[in-house]
Amino acid sequence: MSKDTSSTDPTPDGGVAVDTPAARLNDGGTEQRTATDGADKSALGRLADSGLLTIARREYRLAIRSRWALGVALLFGFFTAAVVQFGASSVGPGRFDAVIATIAELGVYLVPLTALAVGYDAIVGADERGSLELVLALPVTKGRVVVGTAIGRAAVLSGAMLLGFVPGGLLTVRYLGIASIAPYAAVALAAVLTACAMLGVAVLVSTVARTKTHALGVSLAIWLWVALLHDLVALGAVAGFDLGSDAIAAAILLNPVDCFRVLALSQVDVVAGGFGSVLAQAGLTTPMVAAALVAWVVAPVGVAAKLIQRRRL
Repeated sequence: MSKDTSSTDPTPDGGVAVDTPAARLNDGGTEQRTATDGADKSALGRLADSGLLTIARREYRLAIRSRWALGVALLFGFFTAAVVQFGASSVGPGRFDAVIATIAELGVYLVPLTALAVGYDAIVGADERGSLELVLALPVTKGRVVVGTAIGRAAVLSGAMLLGFVPGGLLTVRYLGIASIAPYAAVALAAVLTACAMLGVAVLVSTVARTKTHALGVSLAIWLWVALLHDLVALGAVAGFDLGSDAIAAAILLNPVDCFRVLALSQVDVVAGGFGSVLAQAGLTTPMVAAALVAWVVAPVGVAAKLIQRRRL
């Protein structure tokens, strides 16, 4: 009699492997679980990849709800409208040059102060409120949390500032014609780029500071340096040591506020301000200064994304 071996196969250990519906169902369940686990990992990977934009959108919504964006828009709206109204009401190209020079000189103080005020509590404030730990519980790295926070706040700050430049732009067109809007828009974009650069510096300060008070004090010291002391030190060094054009160019590029002044004053024929008197010797071009400002936007946030790994939560 022949023995039916269709349902049994010998195994290496001498046992018998039974080919039954239950065994086949078990094998199918294993394969299904493996596929499900792979899909879950893929979903987590996609979620981690999109975490940067998720953090940025969250920060954007929080900034809109806090109403500080409205305050920034009103501040710059009043600032630009007042400068243009008092400076360009007498029609003439010389008056427009004076308007741009005034915006450049006053913006040196207002733009960095606004950006530092917006960003100094970006990380340390969330840490003190306890929300940073909740955000870090998401499948997203600490570095992406920092970058996403900076992107969200930069988007709100940029939009608020551009909105604030609209009243001045409308008055400029009214008094000086449509041809004046291009240099005015260039100054507005330079101000926004400078604000984003100083916001990056503020995020870096907020990342390494232990308390909001500490971050606020350091931010004020940075504002004092970039708005006042840097120019005084640079001018003193240029006059005292008879430095060449390379040193002057380096001094300008090492201060985002001076980069803003260069970009703004390049739109007119006048040269004003303390450090502006030596701009002609620097040999800088507009693309070089704009590239330096972009570097100022990226570098501090990149450093902050690295240093957040050392922060104790």
